[in-house]
Amino acid sequence: MEELLKNNPELEEYLKEYLYTEYNSSKNTRDSYKYDLLNLVKFFKGKNISYLKKEDIQEYLRKSNKEAKTKAHYLTSINNFYKYLVNNNKIKVNPCENIKMPKLEKKLPVYLTYEEVDNLLDIATSTAYDKRNKAMLEVIYASGVRISELCNLTMSNLYLDDNLIKVFGKGSKERIIPINDIAKKYLMDYLEYGRGELLGTKDSEYVFISSRHTKITRQAFFKFLKKLCDEKGIKKNISPHILRHSFATHLLNNGADLRVVQELLGHSDIVTTQIYTHVTNKKLEQEYDKHPLIKK
Repeated sequence: MEELLKNNPELEEYLKEYLYTEYNSSKNTRDSYKYDLLNLVKFFKGKNISYLKKEDIQEYLRKSNKEAKTKAHYLTSINNFYKYLVNNNKIKVNPCENIKMPKLEKKLPVYLTYEEVDNLLDIATSTAYDKRNKAMLEVIYASGVRISELCNLTMSNLYLDDNLIKVFGKGSKERIIPINDIAKKYLMDYLEYGRGELLGTKDSEYVFISSRHTKITRQAFFKFLKKLCDEKGIKKNISPHILRHSFATHLLNNGADLRVVQELLGHSDIVTTQIYTHVTNKKLEQEYDKHPLIKK
């Protein structure tokens, strides 16, 4: 798709400048913006999208045949680009300015019950790969970190004497998160008996290492998690983010303060965290009585 920009040097320069202004965003966010904008360029067959009109954007969204959530994501990416162009006097009018955001259906986050978490975390730790996977599962559930934050965790950001890890979230925002003794135990077991084997003769600053002796990817862990859920008979549409949802839901059912959960999750707006308060129900309270998270 980037070949479409070869005959449009002005647009190519605008895109480069815009993405550079997003340096405080995560690489995943910048890549997402770039992908969305290149798709827009492709749709208009290489036309300089800097000068599209409101009707053009509406046509693109209509013909994308995507669900409302995806359209909203597209519109956000495109709108941010035009805002940048207007603010930097590249163009005079933002064509997205009066386009209403698609109405989104509010969906409650999917989470695992205590029994499902116990089932998922009950895996062998005999090989180096087992030890790595077990440690990653325990740390995600104990801390609620994003999978990208976990994959990017470095050795210098472990403070295990104090049961703490430091991660860098969206916008490179730093936060220090406590982990429980169980997560610490399996993390230390992996560091002592698994990580060196996975590294081989290579060296790395990253904690979690792949079969290629480099930092494990989000995709690799997702693939492992899907396979594990199939083996365990867990039918929910699982992803690493589900463990993050489970962490937040179980903490709130454990009586944690909403502001504390917000800080642990790294949410900039407490409204994002509040959605977890809607999943509280009697069954979760009963599950908590049987398996208190605080004792994990």
